[in-house]
Amino acid sequence: MESQNKTLDTGYRPRVPQKLIHNAVKDNRFVVVVAHRLMGKTVSAINQLIHSALTCTKKEPRYAYVAPTYNQSKRIAWDYLVNYTRPLGAKVNIAELRVDFMGRRISLYGADNPDSLRGIYLDGAVIDEVGNINPSVFSDIIRPALTDRLGFCVAMGTPKGNNHFRGLRDRAAEGNGWKLLEFKSSDTKILNEQELQAARTEMGEDKFMQEFECNFNSPVEGSYYSKIINEIEEKAHMTEIPRDDLCRNYTAWDLGMSDSTAIWVAQLTGKEIRLIDYMENHGQGLDYYVSWLRDNDYAHFTHILPHDVEVRELGTGKSRRETLEDAGLNIVTAPRLNVADGIQAVRRIIPRCWFDPKAKQGLDALRNYRRHYDEKRAVFHDRPLHDWSSHAADAFRYLATGLDDSPAEEWNKPINVNTKWIV
Repeated sequence: MESQNKTLDTGYRPRVPQKLIHNAVKDNRFVVVVAHRLMGKTVSAINQLIHSALTCTKKEPRYAYVAPTYNQSKRIAWDYLVNYTRPLGAKVNIAELRVDFMGRRISLYGADNPDSLRGIYLDGAVIDEVGNINPSVFSDIIRPALTDRLGFCVAMGTPKGNNHFRGLRDRAAEGNGWKLLEFKSSDTKILNEQELQAARTEMGEDKFMQEFECNFNSPVEGSYYSKIINEIEEKAHMTEIPRDDLCRNYTAWDLGMSDSTAIWVAQLTGKEIRLIDYMENHGQGLDYYVSWLRDNDYAHFTHILPHDVEVRELGTGKSRRETLEDAGLNIVTAPRLNVADGIQAVRRIIPRCWFDPKAKQGLDALRNYRRHYDEKRAVFHDRPLHDWSSHAADAFRYLATGLDDSPAEEWNKPINVNTKWIV
């Protein structure tokens, strides 16, 4: 690397696929990298940020690496960042996961705390494992942060089902300032063939095709709904849906206090459940969501909320139900069921569902909603993973249980759980 007429050697020696990534960033502002496991994408990402920082001529360059969680960012990328910037005399700040060198700064972030990214400017960013990150992190936070400095962004990862990462991949394939790079293990030839064959045998065909051959159509491992969603997608249940207010009209909410609030908008006609809209936001009061309902003419719908809507707030002494009813909303509460029963209720209604493009963010979340995986013990827990997909999934669960037309007495009987749907 050269900067200010000095030759700087960080020790990085890129392989051919990594060189292709660097060349793509040189010629394009937005690059999408679909890469097989163990390709070295994180190493290439960190070194891209370092190189871009060294060659930037703007005042006080700022760069960001974003992983799905803060802990992942620290575990996966921090050592690489420290090691490759050490020859540059970097000042290391482990408390804030950042390095400073020659007036430049590279910081690591977790998408599980999006507020840490707000209000900053960026000359470049890498979003790693973008399929596991809320799509709003790019559209609402990273993209605006790049605007003033015309910064670049690399969105990279291994496929995690047919979700928003697939959408980014398809957008990049169209060009128009975007560049797509895809690296399948069968093409890169980086990994030992015998090891790949062993992995195929041990992992199973679906998981292998996802992790090593970059197949977006493989079900997300541990997913509760991706397989059944793929089935209704084959039946063209994802399409523009004309609004029909002669239907029965509902919204279903997952209420967040210090967390996100998610709202599904549904219209029922016969046995069809039409999901015509979805919204999610963070750090807003109830008045914000009431305004959104009024602006979109949803306020007169019936609104299904979880039972904790009855909890009284210390500040006002009123429950959130009372606050919403004072705003003119018709509130009903979903049955108080455990999560497993709620998931079963969702599975009963999904074959009846149709999804409008305006509900795509919520649909992507449903695809990604999955069981918690214990990496140390290499086992799945019975409980769901709490991540960006949880809010949409919880709200949809309240919709399913609030609309479920099964006789009430069925909820008092043991449920015969079919485990085949868990992938």
